[in-house]
Amino acid sequence: MILFIKHIDIEGPETLGEFFKAHGFSSRVIDLSKEEKLPSDLSDIDAVVCLGGPMNVDEEDKYPFLKEENIFIKKILKEEIPFLGICLGSQLLAKAAGAKVSQNPVKEIGWYKINLTPDGKKDLLFEGIPEEVEVYQWHGDTFAIPNEGKWLASSKLCAHQALKIGPCAYGLQFHIEITDKSIREWSDEYFKDDKKVLNIQKSNMLKQYEQNKKTFHGLAETIFSNFLKLIPAKKISR
Repeated sequence: MILFIKHIDIEGPETLGEFFKAHGFSSRVIDLSKEEKLPSDLSDIDAVVCLGGPMNVDEEDKYPFLKEENIFIKKILKEEIPFLGICLGSQLLAKAAGAKVSQNPVKEIGWYKINLTPDGKKDLLFEGIPEEVEVYQWHGDTFAIPNEGKWLASSKLCAHQALKIGPCAYGLQFHIEITDKSIREWSDEYFKDDKKVLNIQKSNMLKQYEQNKKTFHGLAETIFSNFLKLIPAKKISR
């Protein structure tokens, strides 16, 4: 079973959910914003995907579920269950591994190029991926690389774009699961102050999505397939 962890209604599994379903996996989605609880029994979990959200990892007073989630991710790391954190999920992974999460000098919202580091070029997750690729971003924070972690990708505006902890836990600051639906919903939810700016930026992001769609979803499919290789065949519960 694939466990998806949500932090807000509009940030769901998207193409990641479709990928695992197409490969015969059962899945469970836990929406922490609806006070759904994380499982205590990990025996039937093949992998965990921790999704994005607008909150900061240290806002535990405002979002009490973040404290329990930190404990849960530490268990996942200890048990060496394959883990993929996206955006907020990557920051939560870094925090659970003892690294600092802080405000990035600038917000990245839209399409940006990232580059693989020397370790990234050699890593299983990025097999078959060009050294430089364009991805979708929506974040204002960034993570440090833990002492035992590996730095896998960077961008001009945000140095730490991907990390690895242990044998099978990954964090991606960027989004590879999105569709045009995500761009529309996030823009409408997170750009509320200036409708003119909202409409212009949303329109530009959607236009770039249409231009990038084939290449972008091909990139995502490759990364998803590489992550799938981390799940031992004998453990797969379908």
